[in-house]
Amino acid sequence: MSIVNLAVQVLPLNVAQTEAIRIIDVAIARIQSSGLKYVVCPFETVIEGEYGEVMQLLDDMQDDCYKAGAETMIINMKLHRSAVKDLHIGDKLEKYS
Repeated sequence: MSIVNLAVQVLPLNVAQTEAIRIIDVAIARIQSSGLKYVVCPFETVIEGEYGEVMQLLDDMQDDCYKAGAETMIINMKLHRSAVKDLHIGDKLEKYS
């Protein structure tokens, strides 16, 4: 398996802003407990890991958000995957640090 990057944004619908932020925090907490490398950004969180691990985490995040009270969500995702090399967050950010 190769290392992929997934940028994910969770948008709970039909809830007050404070409730939406609480549910988003639940999703981020799941990411933090995953053991995978991640970077929290203002509009999305970028996760690095093996494809299967990242997709399982995505499912787990959604389950946690539903348990936290979300009824409907939009999940915006961008997946960067390669057949020839591993993809690392640091490689994309090193020239900016």
